[in-house]
Amino acid sequence: MCLVDYLANIIRAAGIMRQTLKSLATLLYLSVAISCSDSEQAAQGSGQGQPGPDRTTIALIMKSLANEFFVTMAEGARAHQTANRERYHLVINGIKNEVDLAQQVALIDQMIASNVDAIVISPADSKAVVPALARADAAGIIIINIDNRLDKNILRDYDLRIPFVGPDNFQGAEMAGKYLASKLAAGDQVAILEGVTTAFNSQRRTAGFRKAMTDAGMNIVTQQSAQWDQTRAATVTAAILVQYPDLAAILCSNDNMALGAAAAVSQAGKEDQVKIVGFDNITAIHDHIRGESVLATIDQHADLLAVYGIEFALDALSSDVPLEDKTTPVDLITRASLD
Repeated sequence: MCLVDYLANIIRAAGIMRQTLKSLATLLYLSVAISCSDSEQAAQGSGQGQPGPDRTTIALIMKSLANEFFVTMAEGARAHQTANRERYHLVINGIKNEVDLAQQVALIDQMIASNVDAIVISPADSKAVVPALARADAAGIIIINIDNRLDKNILRDYDLRIPFVGPDNFQGAEMAGKYLASKLAAGDQVAILEGVTTAFNSQRRTAGFRKAMTDAGMNIVTQQSAQWDQTRAATVTAAILVQYPDLAAILCSNDNMALGAAAAVSQAGKEDQVKIVGFDNITAIHDHIRGESVLATIDQHADLLAVYGIEFALDALSSDVPLEDKTTPVDLITRASLD
């Protein structure tokens, strides 16, 4: 067992307050990603010991563990495994940042070598990880795609049928965009901050934002990628505010970027002028929504996303019936929702 897992167990036993635990969990899992050896990382699991001879092993492979969204996803998966410890063993992995494709491919190959029964994956890129998943499929591993949909054309090229379990990102972004439009006037200047441009969920959120803004008669003056990153979003937003001093709103494809945009808007002294919406409903965005530096976000229920995928994997392992795609809920979160 990796040292950080031992420490995590002690922290849980001590009953530290939930918010403190979340912050510590983020640091602990970052340490796992950085300091554990490959063999330790492949075996870390859910803290419930090694898999028994008759117990299914499911690997959860996520994106950046520096993002609270994926920490919450891991917590939800771990709670589900604890309640179903006799059904399956869980191996949890994540990458250092959301653009580290090579590390995510390496994790897939590690799980193949570890002979897991199923992989539940939130891919960092909708295309680049498909060849590695094809190797997993060839090894007889069940694959469930969550959160960020894999590219259908690339899957077809590799003759892969991988079900997708996750939210309708277009619908969620359009919902946030319509709410934002209700606070603006036709013709107002707006900007869109994308995530990784090759990620399907980023593309769909951008499309949803654009439709809401176009339908409401807004003027989309720029669309730029901040690669899901808070610091990059602050830098990009600062430049946009200089170029478009009359900007009225920024639509951000995740909450990390919304936090970065809010920091840049505050630094420019334009909190009363520029409205911001995000996507993900991480807890760090709540105080900003209450303080109205961020207008709204979209909750795609991070704590349940991996659980949906794990349940699909268990069903696939126990039945020959092909699994169909499953759309999971999205909800608009505003100040009224939090009060």
